[in-house]
Amino acid sequence: MAIDYTKRPGKASAPAPAAGGAPGGAAPAAAGGAPVSLSKVTLTKSAPSVSLSKRGATGGQLRVNLQWSTGAQPVKRGLFSRGGSGAIDLDLACLWEFTDGSKGVVQALGNAFSAPGYGPPIIHLDGDDRSGSAAGGENMFIDLSRVAEIRRILVFTFIYEGVPNWASADGIVTLFPASGPEIEVRLDEPDPQARTCVIAMLENRGGDLVVNREMRYIRGGQSDVDRAYGWGMQWARGSK
Repeated sequence: MAIDYTKRPGKASAPAPAAGGAPGGAAPAAAGGAPVSLSKVTLTKSAPSVSLSKRGATGGQLRVNLQWSTGAQPVKRGLFSRGGSGAIDLDLACLWEFTDGSKGVVQALGNAFSAPGYGPPIIHLDGDDRSGSAAGGENMFIDLSRVAEIRRILVFTFIYEGVPNWASADGIVTLFPASGPEIEVRLDEPDPQARTCVIAMLENRGGDLVVNREMRYIRGGQSDVDRAYGWGMQWARGSK
């Protein structure tokens, strides 16, 4: 069961190199050496990280967007029919830790939609798409004008309802900085026994905000993510 918490990502001369030093007009490389589109960076096993600070993408609001398919098949329903559609409900969430030592979770469970819980939020979840059919998906906003206050943010998604079927869900998470290319992480290499997928870590490394692809499936819930990444919080059952 999903759980909530309680406190305690002649010949013609050769063409001149393109901007950024990539020869022949090739696209520049992201951290890890993989060529990328000028409009999109895809984080992979061979190129798992990118610096938002070095790309000038800090400042303004970073939008983290989750899109997926429910994986449901049409079901005929009669007057006395029983059973569900087989659809799954994915929830976008994150564990956060700020430089002042405070930590917690942002998720729909328990109505924990923002952090911190006082003053203007650094992280804010805009709602809960229960069907996977909303055009905008689920969105989380992170205020990058306050990078100095962020130590790390771990973005993950979990199956709140339905049988684990990550392949059918075909999930994708895209980070949209206020400037620069979008950053994409696909929910591939599924584990059919896992209910949670850790997608990316945003980490402040001496003022350099780095997004690292995690893509780690957890056979458990939020408390298991906490233990795997050493967050050190206490957890209790929750609902929405």
